[in-house]
Amino acid sequence: MKRRHETLAYFCVLALAFTSSVAAKKHQFKTARPMEVPDSISEGRKAEPVAPPAGSVSKIPPATRAASVMVIDARTGEIFYEKNADAPRAAASTQKLLTALIVAERGYLDRPVTVEPVDTMAEPVKLNIRPGETYTRIELLRALLVKSPNDVARCLARDAAGSAENFAELMNQKARELGATHSHFVNPNGLPVPGQYSSARDLSIIAKAAYANGTIRSIVCLPQLAFRYANGRVRELENTNKVLKRLAYCNGMKTGYTEAAGHCLIASGARPGRDIIVVVLGDSKSGVWQDASALLSWGLWM
Repeated sequence: MKRRHETLAYFCVLALAFTSSVAAKKHQFKTARPMEVPDSISEGRKAEPVAPPAGSVSKIPPATRAASVMVIDARTGEIFYEKNADAPRAAASTQKLLTALIVAERGYLDRPVTVEPVDTMAEPVKLNIRPGETYTRIELLRALLVKSPNDVARCLARDAAGSAENFAELMNQKARELGATHSHFVNPNGLPVPGQYSSARDLSIIAKAAYANGTIRSIVCLPQLAFRYANGRVRELENTNKVLKRLAYCNGMKTGYTEAAGHCLIASGARPGRDIIVVVLGDSKSGVWQDASALLSWGLWM
């Protein structure tokens, strides 16, 4: 009987040890799980699958429905993919990258700009800045690149060159200097007018120059912006570039849409060792985000 009790006690000790061991392992597993979430994914963004190793993605680019496409290295300009890249097309608001580049390179961004009546004549997308109100150049530049208001583009252009028409001459001059020689710009905001056109190739060249500008880079990556009107009212502006929220490695750049241009997007992204710019012109409303996202991912990880 005594031996039976000793045997039972022995097995109880073994069971207790086994239970403690399992509990300890469960505890260790639970505390380790949060470390699996990549630090680069910020709160509010959906967690994404772990990116594949560089070079493991097919060299064949994803199929797209866009009319014109360019994928280039944002640092070197090396072309990874093109589709109808030289076809003349309306650029819509993507050409505001060139407007922003000219303003940013001229500097003195803390200088005040007083809105004039002519600046407000720019339907349909407007920030509704009013004649007589004063803002700094950098305040207007941020609003231009995040929310794309046409009145702000006209205001910055008139401030820089005296009129929107004179500013268009600066745009064409700058485009030629960069090597974007198959474009002609007539206004600073991309609203459709006869004789205004660009191409996916030219816009990729312009985007590469804009990507190299630190001021522009610091703005186009912003998911939202608090804009303070002259009367003190604050308006939250959400970035028109939806890829910023879809892909953690997207860091800009500029959207565009008119009936003539279709849905357009210049998107940029980066991973260690590679920066990519994607130009998508003449796409559908839903297709532009899907195509740009697919091309950006492909360019970064192929």
